[in-house]
Amino acid sequence: MAIQYKGLTAALIDIVAVEEAEGLLQWLLTNPDGAVDLSGCKHLHAAVLQVLMAGQPKVNAWPEDEGLAVWLKEAIKTR
Repeated sequence: MAIQYKGLTAALIDIVAVEEAEGLLQWLLTNPDGAVDLSGCKHLHAAVLQVLMAGQPKVNAWPEDEGLAVWLKEAIKTR
């Protein structure tokens, strides 16, 4: 599983595929104060990105890959 849910944090790990998008959306709707940890994310499907863009969750940690981090910081408007 590319997303691990622990309390109010969803950690996106390695390659996050399209199959994860719906579960992430449901989690964000159920946990409006939840945050995401992207530190272990290497790649994410556009559907997952769209969920993050729409949900605008707090981001606890950005990807270690600086190129991906810069790109995601521009795409995801966080609180």
